[in-house]
Amino acid sequence: MSRKERNAQQEEVLQEEILEETPAEETPAIDAAQLQQDLEKASAQAEEYLNLAQRVQADFDNFRRRNESVRADSYAEGQRAVAAAMLPVLDNLERALDAAANSSDEALKSGVELTLKQMRDAYAKYDVTPIDRLGEKFDPNLENAIMQGSPDEGEPGTVCMVLQKGYRMGDHVLRFAMVKVVAD
Repeated sequence: MSRKERNAQQEEVLQEEILEETPAEETPAIDAAQLQQDLEKASAQAEEYLNLAQRVQADFDNFRRRNESVRADSYAEGQRAVAAAMLPVLDNLERALDAAANSSDEALKSGVELTLKQMRDAYAKYDVTPIDRLGEKFDPNLENAIMQGSPDEGEPGTVCMVLQKGYRMGDHVLRFAMVKVVAD
């Protein structure tokens, strides 16, 4: 045998020995029951996270709705507060018009009339209306009775005189009317 053949033969033997000595990687035995249990755990956890995410989303939607409602209510309350604060100005313009009626100064009378009209138009734009209940049954939701009239002034329980006009903005009373009511 030649040297080359002997070397080739030795290499083959060495290769076989190396292959025999190296253990093949052991693959773990697949346990179907364990895999099923792991899958069920993962599914349960995913379901829990989904429920949590849905609850958080619902809470956020509710918060957004509440916040929008509070914002709208605050805006409307601000409008009512400004309208109520301006009512004394309207009262004074009406008094000025009554005083100007006895005056010979037509320019003054005309100026007060135009200003009063402008103020009433601005109030009408925001649905501010006077509470006019003269001759009607007294309603404590709209009026404050501060005087009693005699039975000869009208039917008992009716408003016989308005001492100060009341105003409402939509369904909200800005200022209750101060009235005199016929006694029973």
